[in-house]
Amino acid sequence: MDHDSGCVKDMGEEICFLGDIEKAVSCGLSEETDSDIHMCTDEECRRIIINVSGLKFETQIKTLNRYPNTLLGDRTKRCFYWDKKRNEFFFDRHRLTFQSILYFYQSGGRLKRPPEVPSDVFLQEIKFYELDEEIVEAYKEKEGFPPDETEPLLPSGNLPAKLWLLMEYPNSSVGAKVMVVLSVLFVTVSIVTFCIETLPMFKNCVCMNASIEIRNETAYINVPNFKHPLFVIEAFCMTWFILELLLRFIVCPSKVQFLKNTLNWIDLAAILPFILFITLFLITNDCGVAQNTGAISVIRILRVTRILKLGKHSVGLQLLGKTLSTSWKELFMLSVFLGICIVIFSGAIYYAELGGEDSHFDSIPSAFWWAVVTLTTVGYGDMYPLTPAGKLVGTLAVLCGILALSFPVPVIVTNFGKYYKRYSKRTFRDDCL
Repeated sequence: MDHDSGCVKDMGEEICFLGDIEKAVSCGLSEETDSDIHMCTDEECRRIIINVSGLKFETQIKTLNRYPNTLLGDRTKRCFYWDKKRNEFFFDRHRLTFQSILYFYQSGGRLKRPPEVPSDVFLQEIKFYELDEEIVEAYKEKEGFPPDETEPLLPSGNLPAKLWLLMEYPNSSVGAKVMVVLSVLFVTVSIVTFCIETLPMFKNCVCMNASIEIRNETAYINVPNFKHPLFVIEAFCMTWFILELLLRFIVCPSKVQFLKNTLNWIDLAAILPFILFITLFLITNDCGVAQNTGAISVIRILRVTRILKLGKHSVGLQLLGKTLSTSWKELFMLSVFLGICIVIFSGAIYYAELGGEDSHFDSIPSAFWWAVVTLTTVGYGDMYPLTPAGKLVGTLAVLCGILALSFPVPVIVTNFGKYYKRYSKRTFRDDCL
């Protein structure tokens, strides 16, 4: 022991002490506070060696102490991996992963998986080193791991809990599976009805003329054709959707979480046009007004959102939505690039065709449509260049469009494959169990 230096060497690590009282304890465990320890005059005395399956890393104790709740940051936990003969900590773990683990401590919480390390191996390693649960969950969400199966949050009361399981958890019982089948059936019938209503033979079938007697005079008004098969089917489906949404809202364990769920707003958007139609008819007593009002006509477009209700029961749609949400940066980059190209090539084609006869491009804004269908390689043929310069611009636009689409597509495909692989593994595990 060197009394002049103020440090004592114990198991390869120098621990500081105060005055004449020595505080040297194995594996960095001591009774003094961190402020006492860092009174050591030489910071080099705080360095340690970590051996991970033969690959050695050197760092400082104060770096690991940044996260005291982790395996390496907790002095008591890391003491179990101390090698007295070699004066180092030894971990028989994955070597390449530890580079990221150590950088997590050095950078103050930045965690990134090396490309050569499989995502499932990296997950096992960060769990072994006991990183914060928030860090682990953020990594799992980023890599597309399916959420862990936990006990469902149930409302208080026996009957509300049974109803909530019946409508929200298809695998909870046979009755819940029947509810899923019925829900999908009603959604499908409603979508088919919505499409059939637009056929010419069923135009204005919802409303019909009815005669009423007013002061001994006959008057004709438009009223809903309640007996028409399409209206009956639509009303029956809407009744199911309304009752289902109200019942789920009543028995849900958390009203706040229920309102935050996007799928619940989609359910509301699907039934809103029907409710507004009936309400407006009751106010005006005129089916034509309720049917043909501009605002109602716009809102009727929301009926198309019913098909999104299938996403609640379709794994494929859920994987697609997850892929798009994860790939938003690539999609944004594609949108920006296409937007720039649209402006550039619209201006170029306008001036290239400016001197030609029978030009299809009378302004730059009118050329936007041509630029969109050309860059996306669709090419409807309603607008096309006639001059040699215009054809050259069109050729360059097609090439730029191909390049723009080819950049983000591999990333999006990779993300989808990653999520599908996670789902396949989970399905295989469930089948084995």
